[in-house]
Amino acid sequence: MKYGYARVSTIHQDLEAQLKALKNEGCEVIYSEKFTGTKADRPKFQEVLNKLETGDTLVVTKLDRFARSTVDAINTVKALFERGVKVHVLNMGLVEDTPTGRLILTIMSGFAEFERDMIVERTQEGKAIAKQREDFREGRPPKFERKQIKHALQLLETNSYKEVEAMTGISKSTLIRAKNKLKANQ
Repeated sequence: MKYGYARVSTIHQDLEAQLKALKNEGCEVIYSEKFTGTKADRPKFQEVLNKLETGDTLVVTKLDRFARSTVDAINTVKALFERGVKVHVLNMGLVEDTPTGRLILTIMSGFAEFERDMIVERTQEGKAIAKQREDFREGRPPKFERKQIKHALQLLETNSYKEVEAMTGISKSTLIRAKNKLKANQ
């Protein structure tokens, strides 16, 4: 049986392209999850690994969807080979249990790990540069401007939290935080 595995790292990313590629490859059962690849305990990945039997094939679109590091890829594939399971990485081909196949797997997984490390490094460099700016703020930008919050706080003087939330779209928790911040600054 052909089993597919698709993964993206965050809930904001889309699995559709991977799922379509796995369906086109003829996978009968597809496991998917939105879970960071830096964690070893990916629930759906563990589920598909436990399901695989001799003669089955595990299909993934790319090596970096499958393993966290070169060592992880080699160990996982080796364990699957020992169980008689084939591994097919769509952008690489069928990984064979031969000296050449294992060499190609090692090299390709090394490149995948290198690429991931470079992305992390560039992200950290960009963040360090951004932190040098005077107006740098960590995290997500505020959803509402100060004057919107101020207006909502004025409305709270004569209306309930629910009413103000309905009028402005500003949540009760945001209003409470703004109110507490205002009291602390007085």
